[in-house]
Amino acid sequence: MMKTRAFLKWAGGKYGLVDNINRRLPEGRTLVEPFVGAGSVFLNSDFDAYVLADINADLINLYQLLKNRPEAFVREAAGLFVSANNDKAVYYGLRTEFNQEQDAWRRALLFLYLNRHGYNGLCRYNRKGGFNVPFGAYKKPYFPEKELWFFAEKAQKATFVCQGYAEVFAGARPEQVFYCDPPYAPLSSTASFTTYAANGFTLDDQAILARLARETAARGVPVLISNHDIPLTRELYRDASLDVVAVKRTISRHGHNRQKVDELLALFAPGKM
Repeated sequence: MMKTRAFLKWAGGKYGLVDNINRRLPEGRTLVEPFVGAGSVFLNSDFDAYVLADINADLINLYQLLKNRPEAFVREAAGLFVSANNDKAVYYGLRTEFNQEQDAWRRALLFLYLNRHGYNGLCRYNRKGGFNVPFGAYKKPYFPEKELWFFAEKAQKATFVCQGYAEVFAGARPEQVFYCDPPYAPLSSTASFTTYAANGFTLDDQAILARLARETAARGVPVLISNHDIPLTRELYRDASLDVVAVKRTISRHGHNRQKVDELLALFAPGKM
């Protein structure tokens, strides 16, 4: 099967891992993703319906508008991807506009622009909730028209919600399957690349997520989680079936610095709890 790329650049995106994830996802009617991110698993899986959640309100707003008004969105977004806008001063001007913008439609358009023109496709906010990723200085940022259309069409099967993971788990129902791609546990105490949303994902959150997965599987709903393969995650996921996958990480901008780090796929399956 041809794989489909997400239209957003996303740190920790799962494009390279989707085959491994699909092989381990149990069957069900609805796939629930409490940390949808750029949506690579949603785009490359085949369920009747999807519940896609994220705590990032800008992300969910963009997805909802793209689902409901794709033609207008793609047309207006294309207007931002002109060479005059691939400029440091223009970028910082539009970033300031984004941080002050109250209109959901304009905010969604600018979010896509910032994602493709900002450094390494990062999505980062300061403590006041201001988007603060620096200019990326790319030769020619790619306008993902084909990917936007594919997402918009598939999104007709999806419900998008801006909720924290605990709220999403509270709504677990029979016939659902959960896939969780949380901000990863740090490989070392200095590598805490976990502040995707304005509120960081702590080690307590890692433990709470593992507990919720265990309890949800005990109620008959399977949960698959991906994370770094480190002693902490092995301990947290000790009740799950564990699989190890070696993948290239792409946080580093320089290709030669992208070393392989083992990933853990932990399946909490009903009947095994």
